[in-house]
Amino acid sequence: MTPRRTGLAGRLMLAQGLVLVAMALTTWLVSSAVAPSIFHDHLRRAGMAHTGSESEHVEEAFWSALLVGLTVSLLIAVAAALAVSAYFSRRVQRSVGAVTTVAGQIGAGRHSARVSDPGLGEEFTTLAETINSLAARLERSETARRRMLSDLAHEMRTPLATIDAHLEAVEDGVRDLDGSTLEVIGTSTARLRRLAEDIGAVSSAEEGRLTVDRAVVPAADVARAAWAAAADRYEAQGVGLAVDVEGEPAAVRIDADRIGQVLGNLLDNALRHTPAGGLVTLSCRAHGSGVEYAVTDTGSGIAPEHLDHLFDRFYRADTARDRLHGGSGIGLSIAKALVEAHGGSIGAASAGGGPGSTFWVRIPGDGA
Repeated sequence: MTPRRTGLAGRLMLAQGLVLVAMALTTWLVSSAVAPSIFHDHLRRAGMAHTGSESEHVEEAFWSALLVGLTVSLLIAVAAALAVSAYFSRRVQRSVGAVTTVAGQIGAGRHSARVSDPGLGEEFTTLAETINSLAARLERSETARRRMLSDLAHEMRTPLATIDAHLEAVEDGVRDLDGSTLEVIGTSTARLRRLAEDIGAVSSAEEGRLTVDRAVVPAADVARAAWAAAADRYEAQGVGLAVDVEGEPAAVRIDADRIGQVLGNLLDNALRHTPAGGLVTLSCRAHGSGVEYAVTDTGSGIAPEHLDHLFDRFYRADTARDRLHGGSGIGLSIAKALVEAHGGSIGAASAGGGPGSTFWVRIPGDGA
């Protein structure tokens, strides 16, 4: 059986006890070495030097007074010091115990647990704040994980249900395995494949495992390529798409394919939220030594409470509309990860309730 180890309070008390013993011995030894000579020197200066029995009596009286005074003083000092040490040790032990208890609760999944400030100084306050910050981050991560799993299950359920229904209809003879049936099944499997690819892409980007092959390219060419790639989709849905290149911004060092993917995701997002007859504009202009891309639409806009969460995985400001159009809910998360891999930033602005919104991407001039 492993012997029980001494706790923190016991170790603090033992350390304090050793310090007090060392202090008492030091006091005694120094007093014994120094006090007699000082005492005799004062007697000599006062003309009260004695010899024989008188000298022995005076010296004995001195030593008795010194011994009683030192003993009483040291006992009182030691008792007071031990009392203060015991109080402080218990406070430290309770504070450390509280941190240990909360850490155990967090480890067990109770991420709402928090440590109160023990009031023992800046170090303990920092420790409590660090534990609470860790718990808050884990709580947010757990909430995001649960939401992600729920949304992922929903995203998979819809195409799987479509495939299952059509296959069952073919088996029952209700439908023929003709071109239209195969097209529906193919569309559903493509949606599942796109969902899997999106999840893999955002995970790789956020974990820093994406390969970014940078090269110096004209910034305006990337915008024009993204506009050309999305033009047919916009035309099919009756939404206008314009490209606005202001002053031919300088070349930037980027991975053109990755930034093109970012702009494509932003354009797809704008298309889902802009009704027929609306207009989406992709602009490119200089921003300091770098470049800023912006996608502005004339859709319904974004409410202020959604702006801070738009780039979270599976977050939707309008759930029903996104699912109707087959969005996976992580296109903006992928865009954010790709932009940050270039050392850039991404954001959104909207007045809410119209007239539309703007998503911007800023890439530093050196691509770092």
